[in-house]
Amino acid sequence: MAELREILDKDLDAVAIGAAILGTGGGGNPYIGMLRCRQELRKGRKIDVIPIGELPDDALVVSLGGIGAPVVGVEKMEQGEECLRAMRALEADLNCTIDALISSEIGGSNAMEPMLTAAQAGIPVVDGDGMGRAFPEMQMCTWSIYGHTSAPSAMADEKGNIVIIKSTRNEVWVETLARANVVAMGAAAGIAMAPMRGSYVKKFAVQSTVTQALSLGNTVLDAQRRNADPIAAVLAHEDGQMLMTGKIVDLERHLKGGFAVGHISVAGFGDFKGDAGRIDIQNEFLVFRRNDKVEVCVPDLIVVLDVDTGLPITTEVLRYGQRIAVLALPCDDLLRTPQALAVVGPAAFGYDDITFTPMPRIEARDDS
Repeated sequence: MAELREILDKDLDAVAIGAAILGTGGGGNPYIGMLRCRQELRKGRKIDVIPIGELPDDALVVSLGGIGAPVVGVEKMEQGEECLRAMRALEADLNCTIDALISSEIGGSNAMEPMLTAAQAGIPVVDGDGMGRAFPEMQMCTWSIYGHTSAPSAMADEKGNIVIIKSTRNEVWVETLARANVVAMGAAAGIAMAPMRGSYVKKFAVQSTVTQALSLGNTVLDAQRRNADPIAAVLAHEDGQMLMTGKIVDLERHLKGGFAVGHISVAGFGDFKGDAGRIDIQNEFLVFRRNDKVEVCVPDLIVVLDVDTGLPITTEVLRYGQRIAVLALPCDDLLRTPQALAVVGPAAFGYDDITFTPMPRIEARDDS
């Protein structure tokens, strides 16, 4: 497998599709982020990608992305340099130069934000991320889980406001303070956080997820071109499991504390006729139940695709009457340790009665 070195204009559609699938409904809809990256490339800028293995141990890497509720992005357009301003504010505060950026989460629009900012700043983006999916809270990054601090962090909104979080007593307080600020900022902002050395990133990043998103998106597009089943292609690519096909018959979604929360109810059809499904939402899809029995929960990935096209449906564009396929994909092993499950397992979201049972993996994924 050739290592990814650069994201080209022709790659952006596939990256956006793959990132939306890995986002498990969250991370923001990547379509606008994809268009913004395309605009930067057409200005003559580049999106360089550095494989984790080639990252110098002493390189200063910053985790970067958007913070807020994905549903807000439907109506509130970004100015375009929020994350760049957050990054520059962090450089000024630390009196340093940032060498590379990495996605806080590969899911959704937050896969595109570091690419966009890296192109604007003229530095590379690392082929990896801190979740291997999307989660709603910042302490759910692998760097936080395995001992790194998110502070100092810098936030910037489209109005020119910048907030620096110098230090906190623990990682949850970074999330608490940032969430309070983003609500005041209109539920959407850019954030640069967790300045760390390359040696740490090599140990605790979920690796090669930019490559994974590109390969996964290309798998969907190739299946569409061949009139093959894109959902079957996704399942094969990611060692996934089909949970249900059905129609959305009820949707509850509202903003609460800077998150989009709620659930969808699904009436099964096809092989699942007569089944009733429910997916709980907090920015991302958290728990899937069939006939009131939990089948899959975080940190494994619950993915909703359009049943005909195989394209991902994110939480902010869910609608009554949509015909969907619900898939489950296995999460990275870094999210399955007892240390990680204390932060990203079902109990961390208030599901004290649910025990995480990891999905099996059939075989190693081939991204060639």
